[in-house]
Amino acid sequence: MRAKQAVERDRARKGMLAGDERYLPARDKGPARKFARDWVDSRRLPSQYFLPFSLLILLATWIPWPIQVRGLILGYVITIGWPIMMIGVVATSLYVAWKVKKLGAEKLPNESMRGVGFYAAMRALQIRKLRFPPPTVAPGGKPVAPRK
Repeated sequence: MRAKQAVERDRARKGMLAGDERYLPARDKGPARKFARDWVDSRRLPSQYFLPFSLLILLATWIPWPIQVRGLILGYVITIGWPIMMIGVVATSLYVAWKVKKLGAEKLPNESMRGVGFYAAMRALQIRKLRFPPPTVAPGGKPVAPRK
């Protein structure tokens, strides 16, 4: 019985990584969600660089810089760079949510677009390599071979 369950879990994991609708969680199922994933994955958006940018700022504050350099880093990067990045993330998220809902409603008129904009905006915030389900299109819209 354990071997059978292990085989089933392995098949489900491979199906999820391949993007097979049968194995995806409920939050990722449906043609509207698939459209949103593909739309986000086919673009390079400023919001996907937010986490790496935040990590760089955090690391820069931990390095024991000389006082003058530390003042420049804290003064310019954190007080200017961070707010600009936050405004960019909010603007990008609003644009992605609006655009995906608009295009999704045009392409899939019989599908519910409820929650699809938020789903697309949250996916756009994730680092591309860490997105789940994995991207099936490369930036520019070309198909990607599934991960193994």
